[in-house]
Amino acid sequence: MIKKKIVFLIRDLNCGGAQRQLVTLVKGIDNTRFDVAVIYFYPGGTLVQELQDNNCKVICLNKQGRWDISNFLWRLLNELKKINPDILHGYMGEANLLSILIKPFLPFTRIVWGIRCSKMNLDVYDWLSRFLSKVECFLFQFADLIIINSHAGKKDLLNFGFSEQKMVVVPNGIDTNRFQPDREAGIKVRSEWQVSSQQILIGLVGRLDPQKDHPNFLKAAALLCQEYDNIQFVCVGTGDSKYIEELQQISEDLAISNRVIWAGRRTDMRAVHNALDIAVSASGFGEGFGNTIGEAMACGVPCVVTDIGDSAWIVGDTGIVVPPHNCQALAAGCKHLIELNNDEKITIKQKARKKIVECFSVDKLVENTLSHCLQTLSI
Repeated sequence: MIKKKIVFLIRDLNCGGAQRQLVTLVKGIDNTRFDVAVIYFYPGGTLVQELQDNNCKVICLNKQGRWDISNFLWRLLNELKKINPDILHGYMGEANLLSILIKPFLPFTRIVWGIRCSKMNLDVYDWLSRFLSKVECFLFQFADLIIINSHAGKKDLLNFGFSEQKMVVVPNGIDTNRFQPDREAGIKVRSEWQVSSQQILIGLVGRLDPQKDHPNFLKAAALLCQEYDNIQFVCVGTGDSKYIEELQQISEDLAISNRVIWAGRRTDMRAVHNALDIAVSASGFGEGFGNTIGEAMACGVPCVVTDIGDSAWIVGDTGIVVPPHNCQALAAGCKHLIELNNDEKITIKQKARKKIVECFSVDKLVENTLSHCLQTLSI
């Protein structure tokens, strides 16, 4: 049997939500049926080794900054011509756009876009991001298939004029073998952060970016600090240094800087999730399928989420859903979980993991993605 060749195209392989999903997907693909390669733009990346360990071909184009365009495109085209893929699957913004620009040189390759957000507030980003978004709204018509990871994202794209016939929703998959309850690992991380077993630890995991609305999280934290002496908060992730300084200043202005841990980037995410008593997603816009929500739930951690993207659908009745940009509601949601009795806490933890195992498995992610991609070959 001749193997089908699939190339995934992505900006970088740093440890972000979309990048992690790409690695999860690739690791689940049967390499006796498919030849898979991942091409990424910028050198480095904490996830490169994991792909290589899975015998996946990984190609770095060594892009040297935003304006390294002509040489970068030449390298990309050469790599793709050598592979001559059946399917070229872009993963987000720039990768999607580039797949269309290259399409005339790969006439027999089907182009698949991956879109992983909803209701983006582009006002908080630079002019180039706003421009590329407008270009994306024009070029979508040249893609053979658009895979969105959330129902909210699909609804948003329909409002932008995208063709419903070309779009399918494939929710993210959570590796429930990797993300599972692990009390000892959680205790170790809490010890590292100097958080005792008697303290309540509430965490927000995700890059430090305006989309995640850390200011709202910090304001809710300040309200909870007024009610509980034994409470700590942690922000796990990194971002632009200026923005991090702004967030740290907010925590100082709220007089909670001694209650907030800035943990930076972590790779031991199962241990991190297991260290938490409550996981929070405070996103104000742009969320599609929140990986960190699914990962926390798979570890048996109850969640409080804002009603952005598919977060409410993911959590269902296993956590609390609150409006975005509302610190009082966010604090109240956390308080509700804090005040549950022990039996209720055990039940909600078990329900959270069960929801992820039954509804958002890696097998479903792989099966649905490949099925839709292969259908494009018969167009």
